[in-house]
Amino acid sequence: MTVDAELPAGVPGIDVPRLAAWLARELPGSGRISAIDLIAGGRSNLTYGLTLDGGRRIVLRRPPLGHVLPTAHDMGREYRVLSALGHGTAVPVPTTLAFCDDEEVIGARFYLMDFVEGRVLRTREDAADITPEQARGLSDALAEALAAIHTVDVEAVGLGDFGRPSGYMERQLKRWGKQWDSSQEAVRATGDTHDLPEYDRLVARLAERLPADAPARLVHGDFRLDNALARLEPRPQIAAVVDWEMSTLGDPLSDLGLTLVYWAEAADAEQLPVGATITSAPGFVTRREFAGRYAELTGFDLADLDFYVAFACFKLAVILEGIHARYLQNATVGEGFDQIGGGVPLLLDRAHRTLDAGSVW
Repeated sequence: MTVDAELPAGVPGIDVPRLAAWLARELPGSGRISAIDLIAGGRSNLTYGLTLDGGRRIVLRRPPLGHVLPTAHDMGREYRVLSALGHGTAVPVPTTLAFCDDEEVIGARFYLMDFVEGRVLRTREDAADITPEQARGLSDALAEALAAIHTVDVEAVGLGDFGRPSGYMERQLKRWGKQWDSSQEAVRATGDTHDLPEYDRLVARLAERLPADAPARLVHGDFRLDNALARLEPRPQIAAVVDWEMSTLGDPLSDLGLTLVYWAEAADAEQLPVGATITSAPGFVTRREFAGRYAELTGFDLADLDFYVAFACFKLAVILEGIHARYLQNATVGEGFDQIGGGVPLLLDRAHRTLDAGSVW
């Protein structure tokens, strides 16, 4: 690879000359960077597309530019799990290429992976060319991908020490509580205020319902349709599951609960500012059907699913509060961030309603 003055203009979060020099050392012969762009989607870690000489496309992932929650956005963990899953598992993931832990290169740790052809399906408009039969096929494919993640032999792929499954849900409650406090400090520093009294009551209710430890399973941490790349032809399939920044070993039903919170249905009275509203289009299965298919594939008991859905509402509320804090600090890149803060009270209310009903349905 030749590093010269004919490099594309920089984009936020990338020092192109430094990146080009690093790439020449780490992936010699890959070709000059001819274009670089921020790939749409993703409200946390940033994803960039790099075009190299000859038209080859690769992808770079780095942490966000502003307020970063403690222990979050660990590029090394994301790189490790993708590399492990890419060898002999049924989980569809991109092929990893290189990892950089030198923050002097672009200002943060990052990694590179192959570009995967596929569509990010998020809105009802994205469903314009999708038939109901294809929509159902994608629903099944997504359930199969989630089941594949949760049934990986973690010891066999070298991820046996990837987390501490004992006490996982209790630690999750404490961890996300700390993240909430950190984001609240950041929000207050901007002069903004939140009046969310239902947050403390929800934390207390979740603490009372903490389940017994589940067997150690790989969890994605943010599993939803728009964190996957989908293909429709020759048959609906998930080409790759992406955004593994929160993956670890833990309770797999925490993943299912979050997927169901994201999953929109046509009859829903409220829509969250995140998640794939496309699932409310004709042909996509209901939340109940998705959970049923998952149970068939895994054999897992879903008796306490209301807790996991309520917990997912809590976790997602904390995540959105962190994104809202970065937006107030003018440290976000992309569109739609002005709507994120409004999702927090909706999620807190939904969690309480789920626990009150004692049922997800």
